[in-house]
Amino acid sequence: MSRVLVSGGTGFVGRFIVEHLLRNGCEVTVGGRTSPAPGLFSKPVGFVPLALDPNLDQTAAFAGMQGFVHAAFEHVEGKYRGGEGDDPDGFRRANIDGSCRLFEAARTAGVKRCVFLSSRAVYGSRLAGTIDETTLAEPDTLYGEVKRAAENHLRALATDDFCATSLRVTGVYGAAGSGKRHKWAELFSAYLEGRPIEPRIGTEVHGDDVGAAVRLMLEADADTVSGEVFNVSDLLLDTRQILAIVQALTECPHLLPEAAATEGYLVMSTGKLRALGWQPGGTDRLETTIQALIGGHSRA
Repeated sequence: MSRVLVSGGTGFVGRFIVEHLLRNGCEVTVGGRTSPAPGLFSKPVGFVPLALDPNLDQTAAFAGMQGFVHAAFEHVEGKYRGGEGDDPDGFRRANIDGSCRLFEAARTAGVKRCVFLSSRAVYGSRLAGTIDETTLAEPDTLYGEVKRAAENHLRALATDDFCATSLRVTGVYGAAGSGKRHKWAELFSAYLEGRPIEPRIGTEVHGDDVGAAVRLMLEADADTVSGEVFNVSDLLLDTRQILAIVQALTECPHLLPEAAATEGYLVMSTGKLRALGWQPGGTDRLETTIQALIGGHSRA
């Protein structure tokens, strides 16, 4: 698939998707409120104005596009859960109604493939264990609710001529764009400065592995992926595991935080996606990435 429009392409996750598609021969156009800053991407990209506004007819933005990746999300900066702030109605309107209008515009314009970046939040909070895509989606946050609603609408739009897929993505790590801090910047600084660190645990996947999952949805047999959802996750990590790599790289003498308890944490199975050939980077990619990220921090 050579011509792809990516909404939210200048965001943290969206930038990884754009870069992955560029490296693999796609002609990428970024849709958003403002054009990308010079040098944000490794290669030239196009730009079209695009908004999460259900009152706008934005069909023209999709002219000539073969694929649409919807990674845009309206929220309070720095928050997804709780990202509605004090405007839950506006949050719903933008992220449900606005997203659904874009899906419809893409199909009307003749786009062949649509990939929606959903979230593990659609599963809600559950007891420990492993869940797969057959697990009932029971979101317990507004964030999860709007993601599930957009998924359902996109699935209903799928036809033989409009391949529609949703990716339920877990926490994403990797280098941020130029001039921006990566998600573990404060964690690294706290450890290297000897400040106390609360044990935490979560599932993570590298941004480029998300990009690879998106590309797979754009290229896989339509009968296999259309109308489907896929979990996208890689490693279950706690702060101790992350900082143990930092400690080894920096020879920092500070004690590591206690290991976080894994009981009560839900892990998403990715067997469905792996069966199509997706292989995330695992611990090797984690270590390589942290080595690159640590270059921006002084040694203790």
